[in-house]
Amino acid sequence: MNTLTIEAGKNRGQYWRDLWRYRELLYFLAWRDILVRYKQTVIGVTWAVIRPVLTMIVLTIVFGEFAGMASGGVPYPLMVLCGMLPWQFFANAFAESGNSLVSNQGMITKVYFPRLVVPISSVVTSFVDFMISAVLLASLLVYYRHLPDFRIFTLPFFVTLAFGTAFGAGVWVSALMVRYRDFRYVIPFIVQFGLYISPVGFSSTQVPEKWKFFQAINPMAGVIDGFRYALLGESSVTGVEILFSVASITLLIVSGLYYFRITEKTFADII
Repeated sequence: MNTLTIEAGKNRGQYWRDLWRYRELLYFLAWRDILVRYKQTVIGVTWAVIRPVLTMIVLTIVFGEFAGMASGGVPYPLMVLCGMLPWQFFANAFAESGNSLVSNQGMITKVYFPRLVVPISSVVTSFVDFMISAVLLASLLVYYRHLPDFRIFTLPFFVTLAFGTAFGAGVWVSALMVRYRDFRYVIPFIVQFGLYISPVGFSSTQVPEKWKFFQAINPMAGVIDGFRYALLGESSVTGVEILFSVASITLLIVSGLYYFRITEKTFADII
């Protein structure tokens, strides 16, 4: 009796063609996750707005009122929200991607499809939340009469960087979670720790010069500063910081894809 074994395409080009062929599965998984997230909730998608609002209030009180940090002439809640949105997109995508393969183990052990579809769908789901929260930011810009100038045209570039960071980190942690379940405890710590070392609740202008290099290594620092540059005209972002962010995000994506691909064929056995 002959046995037919179906494997993920060994040829790199074949794998990416398979990924395109299974794009409808990606749409289905993303839509399913969106529906499940807000199913049987009283206020539905409003949670995508409530979470950044509550976090914005807390960070404004802690850093703006208690610590007395400057905001560069920009209303402090507005500055915080401009940093909160890209950070929350990254944090949500990072956490959701970590559990994505494990929570879909039934599919992974039964049928063939490019497993990369699963963490990508988690990032797309988090991006939908990001777009909903962006409506709140737009409303706040109008409320404070702080409308963006020509620099708003750089925003798509920084959104792309945010998506790349979320994707690269998500691919890494999803593959690691399959083999090392300890990461379910590590992920919340990374998210909480990253919130305070990233310039979310404060401006990068408040970071001492001796720590600037370490801040530049953090890819989300450049993304957050870029959002504030595009929306608020804040000039704290520099060309060097953007280059560091682009380089670190590129490394994150390439290394994540490499690790994911070399471990992908063992997922069904381990999971």
